[in-house]
Parts: sequence; C-alpha cells; structure tokens
Amino acid sequence: MTEKKPSLSREALKLRARAKNKKPKFIRAESWKYDRFSLSWRRPRGLDNKIRRKIKGWPAGVSVGYKGPKVARFLHPSGYREVIVFNVQGLSLMDPNTQAARISHTVGKRKRAQIIAEAKNLNIKILNLKVTKETEEKTEKTAEGEEAKVVTEEPKIKKEEKKPKKETKKKATKKPKPKKGEKKP
Repeated sequence: MTEKKPSLSREALKLRARAKNKKPKFIRAESWKYDRFSLSWRRPRGLDNKIRRKIKGWPAGVSVGYKGPKVARFLHPSGYREVIVFNVQGLSLMDPNTQAARISHTVGKRKRAQIIAEAKNLNIKILNLKVTKETEEKTEKTAEGEEAKVVTEEPKIKKEEKKPKKETKKKATKKPKPKKGEKKP
C-alpha cells in the first residue's frame, strides 16, 4: 500500500510543530517552591495569584491564544484526518487521499477482519491495525479473487463439571444490646 500525503497536510503539520515550539511549558503556580505541588497544570484561582493576574515576570498561564492552527487541528501525525469506522459501509464514504480509518474499539474480530480486507481493496490506511490470524486469512482469500466469506470455526466444547458449593458455617447470632434505661433480660 503506497502512502499518499497531500502537501496541504504536510504544511499544516509544519505549522503545528512551529506553534508547539513557541508554546511555553505550563506549570502549576509555585510548584517550583513546594515539593508537595506537582508540576502538572492547575488553574490558579486565588485573588492575589500572579499567574492568574498575568503579572510580568511570572510564568504564562493557559489561554486560548496558544491553540494550534485551525488547518492542523484533528490531523493525525501521519497527515491524514482520522475517521472512526464501525462497519464496512463506513469505509465507502472515505477519501483515501486525505482520510485514514481508525477501527472502533467496540468492533469484534470477525467484523474487524472484514473492515481490514475492504480497506486494503479501497487502498485506505488503517491507523490501529493489529494483524491476527483471522485478518491474515481474510486478506489471503480476497487476494485470490474469491469472495470474502466469514471463517467460522466450531468452538471446542468443554465439559464443565459443576462443583458443589462450599457449605458456609452459620455465625452465631448476637443478642441485641439493651438501650439506655432498659433492663437486661
């Protein structure tokens, strides 16, 4: 499968990398001062907080101005736009030059094998491709020119013997404690 990267997405990825280099590393206010604070960003909410007030000489705070370029948003590092695919029909709506498929995590083995075989036929890149025995068999059959049929193997029937449940010992029941003012029996 040959990879086709449009020049627009390459330029967008370069723009995104340049914007990322300009963006400061946002750290939690005064995390350099106290060990009990982690470096991970937390929004400053105090009245006198210098980062919240954007005081000169203090680290920059998170704001919408540091957002990446619009053309590069939602692009995969490979340069394709991600499209989540749930079934084989979802592949027919995709553009193989600009879009790549990501098979949903809820899709099972059988349907995953069908999607991978169809994607190879349509020359669509799959981002989360895992090759298994079922997918290899599926692609071999489609390469030979035969129609892709679902390979069904009879599951081995295991005789499961039911084990008797363990007898649980009954705990001695405690007598309720008398409340204040009541006489003991």
